[in-house]
Amino acid sequence: MAEQRIYKRDRGVALAVFEAAIVLPALITIGALLAASPHSLRTEILLWVVVLAGVELLPVPFWRGLQISMSFPILLAAGFLHRPAVAALIALIGSFDPREFKREINVLRALFNRSQAAIAVLVSSETFHSLTAAARPWRVVLPVAALAAVCHYLVNVALVSCAVSIAYRIRYSEALRRIRIGRSLEFAVNYIGLGLVGTALTKLYIDPYVGAWALPAMLTPLVFARQMFFRSRALEEAHSELKTREKVLQALSDRMAEERQDERAQIAAYLHDDLAQLLFRMSLQVDLARRHLKGGDEQAVQNDLDAIRETKNRTSEMVRALIRDLHRSPLGRAGLAEALASFTGDIAKGAGIRFHTDIAPIALPPAIQLIAYHIAREAAMNSLKHSEADNVWISLRPNPEGAELTIRDDGNGFDPEVDTPDGHFGLAMMRERSQVFGGSFQLDSALGEGTTISVQFPTAWIQGDFPTASAPSDGDGILPVAEPAPTRTPKSSSPEVVPA
Repeated sequence: MAEQRIYKRDRGVALAVFEAAIVLPALITIGALLAASPHSLRTEILLWVVVLAGVELLPVPFWRGLQISMSFPILLAAGFLHRPAVAALIALIGSFDPREFKREINVLRALFNRSQAAIAVLVSSETFHSLTAAARPWRVVLPVAALAAVCHYLVNVALVSCAVSIAYRIRYSEALRRIRIGRSLEFAVNYIGLGLVGTALTKLYIDPYVGAWALPAMLTPLVFARQMFFRSRALEEAHSELKTREKVLQALSDRMAEERQDERAQIAAYLHDDLAQLLFRMSLQVDLARRHLKGGDEQAVQNDLDAIRETKNRTSEMVRALIRDLHRSPLGRAGLAEALASFTGDIAKGAGIRFHTDIAPIALPPAIQLIAYHIAREAAMNSLKHSEADNVWISLRPNPEGAELTIRDDGNGFDPEVDTPDGHFGLAMMRERSQVFGGSFQLDSALGEGTTISVQFPTAWIQGDFPTASAPSDGDGILPVAEPAPTRTPKSSSPEVVPA
């Protein structure tokens, strides 16, 4: 645990050093360029700052605290219309972040967000002005504007990807992949489209009949573009979730098939080793009674009939016991608390881990008890196999919303955002099972801070107001998939990347 805390602290120091290495040169460069040409500062800059700030205050939430801004066309136009230093100053001042007002990010992070945007604008503006001017014809401006947009994108994404790679200890290539939205071709087309919007804004701004009115006129298409990226991100997340669900359902189906095959093997062994022996014994007793009957030994026949009746009774008892076993829930008659205590006691033997169970006497329907048992079992096995924990706490407590099942360990923890390896669907199965009865699933974990899984079962389902079609099926407790509770899908995003 101490090593994990040191690791996390070192990672924060490395990120702070990187941010400072970007902020200081950016501020010094912009200040030096402005000092060299102070006459380039004009009052119209305030209008650009205000418009940019208005767009920046409507970001799109993205992956792990990253936010995507729709300010790209405005930043491009500012770079095309003003000198590079002035455009960078507009980006530095106008790049507001709502998290700054909520104090969700520190001063250094806020300065880094602004500085990397200013550097990207500085590079794109210098590229544009070194090759052409905004007043030149469209056929000349468009290729140069496209090149400037590419330079802006490369600088922006390169700096943000470095920060993400350092912050989350992932490969640089993985950080680049996370920042891309949707397919590469679609993302490039969307990005080029916004670059054309920035070029059009530039041309309209220098038109004497439009002028500064071009800025508010461009806000409407930017809002529509923002919604387009929201939709793109939502579709991407929905597609990913659908693929995960397909894999989970396949894994559940495979597990059911394996367990049913095991049950068939157990039943066959039971029939062969027990029932078949009793039936063979009964056939011998019948043959013996027939011989005694032919010999006229009535007492022997009576004894044989009593033995046959006893064998028949034992056979009937074994058949009834088999039927009971086939219908019996893993919980048994003792209920959820005793079943969990028995299970954790068995797996803790020799494992060097202590299980603490606290199951309140809540009147849960049998189906929900079975769901809770399987979720707790899966979570306990994950802790035993992967967490290197010393203690695992399993509790089921009532609350105002219904009942909450919590499984917590003090192990190594992990990064929930990292994709699980192929073939590992434990978490996905727990989530699916919790949603069968309208429950909610929450996972909290971090490196060195253990893992907590919480499942909320709503009051309406606990009270039994649920469709009878969702009753449990076989002994594993795999339930028919009811309509899951709606889940929030992360919204879409747009090209100008703002770090967490």
